[in-house]
Amino acid sequence: APPRHSLSCVMIAEAEGQMQRDYWYDVSRQGSLLADPVSIGQRAAQRAASRLGARPVPTCEVPVLFSAELAGGLFGSFLSAVSGGSLYRKSSFLEGSLGQKLFPEWLTLDERPHLMRAMGSSAFDGDGLATYAKPFVENGVLVSYILGTYSGRKLGMPSTANAGGVHNLFVTHGDEDQAALLRRMGRGLLVTELMGHGLNMVTGDYSRGAAGFWVENGEIQFAVQEVTIAGNMRDMFKQIVAVGNDLELRSNIRTGSVLIERMTVAGS
Repeated sequence: APPRHSLSCVMIAEAEGQMQRDYWYDVSRQGSLLADPVSIGQRAAQRAASRLGARPVPTCEVPVLFSAELAGGLFGSFLSAVSGGSLYRKSSFLEGSLGQKLFPEWLTLDERPHLMRAMGSSAFDGDGLATYAKPFVENGVLVSYILGTYSGRKLGMPSTANAGGVHNLFVTHGDEDQAALLRRMGRGLLVTELMGHGLNMVTGDYSRGAAGFWVENGEIQFAVQEVTIAGNMRDMFKQIVAVGNDLELRSNIRTGSVLIERMTVAGS
């Protein structure tokens, strides 16, 4: 296995009888490139302190902004849904979607397996086939499933050299940072933590516990906890308004914050 070095810190903040926990971390192929431990601790402390005073919000339908470190999970669910194992078992909400427009036309998802020191880089897939750069989604349209030799044979299709998964997925992004996306959102929920595994892979129904920050007039107002966000993944993909330039580089999926036009937030 390729080398992997990581450094993480969990902090607990307390005020007026309430305690909040948060973390930060870094990961790299090369240990000398890890972030300074002090900066990781400071970031974890700032994140924990910012959550003090968190409370639920009333149930509503509003835009939702997923922070970059969580947005990768949305695209990870998409990858699972278009992977051979889910498809030949007929357990995917995207079965039969090849050639369909699933995302806004400005969005492309492509694999770049040979990037220097990237976490997902690999010259070969799990079957020993040479990996190569390719799109899975082009201009919003699903142009390729994700297949290894076995799943490809089950589906009567050639392998895409993805036995074992995808190697460095890149998501099209704009030139707006997270603060600019908050201003664009205006009023809604910034999600910075998700709990549970509330995705039905057969129907695409999505429902997860969440925490983060309530936003009004494009600015964070207060911390939020004990809410549930819900929608359907097909709708969520089509309703992606923007992807930020605050790219998450610690993961196999390189994406910025993702703004979704509307989701149900269930709270108090």
